[in-house]
Order: sequence, then structure tokens, then C-alpha cells
Amino acid sequence: MFKIFLPDIKQILHDFKITSKVSSFIELQRTDYEKENPDSREVRLIDKASLADGSSVVIRFKNENDVTQELVEKQSQFAEMLRTNGISCPRQYRANDNFAKCYSMNGYDVIVTVEEFVDGELKCVTPETAEKTGRLLAQTHNIAEHNHFHVKNPVLFDPFTRNDLFAFTEFKLAGENLADDCLPLYQKILDKYSKYMQILSPLQDEPRFAVQGDISICNLYQLKDGNLGIFDFNRCGDNNLYCDAVMQAVFEARLMDYPQGYGEEYSDKILLSFLSGYQSERPFSSSQQKLFPYLYSIIDAFWASDIVWDDNSLLKEYERKNTTAVHKWLEEILKRLSFSNSFQIL
Repeated sequence: MFKIFLPDIKQILHDFKITSKVSSFIELQRTDYEKENPDSREVRLIDKASLADGSSVVIRFKNENDVTQELVEKQSQFAEMLRTNGISCPRQYRANDNFAKCYSMNGYDVIVTVEEFVDGELKCVTPETAEKTGRLLAQTHNIAEHNHFHVKNPVLFDPFTRNDLFAFTEFKLAGENLADDCLPLYQKILDKYSKYMQILSPLQDEPRFAVQGDISICNLYQLKDGNLGIFDFNRCGDNNLYCDAVMQAVFEARLMDYPQGYGEEYSDKILLSFLSGYQSERPFSSSQQKLFPYLYSIIDAFWASDIVWDDNSLLKEYERKNTTAVHKWLEEILKRLSFSNSFQIL
């Protein structure tokens, strides 16, 4: 397991031109790659170092198969560009004019970045904070587009590739051995999906720009004046900005915690507030408004929790050979693709 010691922290802070002495450091987050593979040399570690002057910094260590120093540098450049253009983001520190520096430490090769520590992590979402999040996201989109900024990296939420919001690929695999009475429903679903993706296909040809890529859970913080800031650019990459807006809105509405006493019915209010905030800074065009029901219905129909992860999900009922439950799921998915749960974003 990758371990860090006080002399390592001191060396890093010296390299990143931080002169205040380290009083202590703690581990904030670690991905345990050794759990799956004891011989793994991959690393994702986040430490917080407290300094003698009362400030703190966050030190990120990475060694992952799909991560290069060039990628981390570009992601850090994007974060710092947003900050210098008025977005509340932690300051990124430099070592020899670079934001990312490679080290060989304690038997591991790692890419290291250092940034300002910020308080006020947003733990739950209300319509008010959702509106602010949408506005914040639109501002970052405007900055990325205005500066023609790009980060060549896959994002979590892309409707034209496999993504973490909806699970059409997994749904399609289940069709290979469905019971005969399920096949007509299954084929109708495939036909509607194909039709909707064809309608959405012009989005593939539009320019893509850098996005933070994962704006909600654990990555937002609230300032004393009530405004929001954003950190953690680990999933930063290029995306169609309209798709990013819609998918980040659904993510925040469905996956962030709500205040105590509120249930799933609260999600539509969150979604509409997010989109309202976004449009106040970056209005959707008439063509984008027309595309919304198609994109939203695909997300809703193939929602990953319903298809894969929940105990009563489609795939788990399929594995149990519960034909009745599978049939009900297919009916529900087809219903969602008929815009039954959709709405306009105006």
C-alpha cells in the first residue's frame, strides 16, 4: 500500500513554493486498489496538510492506468482558469511553472498536485442550491467556450457512450435470453431508443469544450456569502455543453441528499431549479428545448439504479428468472420512453 510520511509532505510543499511549516497532515480519501488486486501499483490518495500559519492545503497523489501527467496538468489548468475568471475554485499551486509534478516515493511513481483547502462542502441540495449550481455550471461552460479550452479525456456523462447515469448497454445484453412474451416489449424499447438517439445525433457533431464533469456530490462548497464553489477536477474532460447541463442536472436532482423529511418527489423541483439557474446564464435554444424530452426520457428509462444496481433492478430480477417482474420492468421502461415522466424545461 502506498504510504506517505511527514518528510514527503515537507518535500512536496517545498517544491510547490509553500513556505509555511507543516503542523500535521491527515488522509482525506483513498481508493483501495489493493482490495481487488494485492499487486496493484495504482494510487488515488488525497491528504490534507495543516500549516503553521493556520491555512491548509490538499495534496493529491495519482498513479492510474488512464491518467498521465499531461492530463492532470490540463485539468489543473482548467480549474485555475475558471478561478481567474471569477469562479470560486481552490487555488492551484505550481512547482517549476507546472501544476502537476511526478515523484518516486516509497516504491511508487505518483503524479502530485497541491491546492488550497476550502471549507463548506455542500452535503445536501435544496431548490435554492440547485438553482445556484445550475448557474455555476453555466458560467463554467461560458468560460470554457469563450476560451476554446479543451481537456482530451472521457467524461462520466455522455449520452453517446457508456456512462454512469443510464445503462442501455447492460439493458441490451439482457435481451439475449428473454422469455418469449417479453420479446415484443423488448423490441419496442429498442426501436424507440434507436429513434430517439437518431433525433439526438446532431449533438454529436457540435463542438465540445472542457467541463468539470462531476459537479454535485462531494464536489461543491458553500461560501459565507451563500454562493457556491467547485473543486475536484478528477473527471474533467470535453463534452457537449448542452448534454453536460442536462445530465448534471439529473445527477444532482436524483443522487444528492435532500433535507430531512423530503422524498423522491422532491427531485423534479431540484431538476427544474437547476435548469432555471442554468438558463439564467446560458439560455437553451429552441432546438435544445425540443431535444430535452428525448434525452431526459432515455436517462429516465435506463436509469442505472433501476437497470443494474437496486436489489429489485431489472437485471437482478432477470438473474432470479422472475419473468413477471422482468415483464413489469419492460412495461415501465416503455412507459418512460413515451414521455410519461418527462416535462418541458421552460
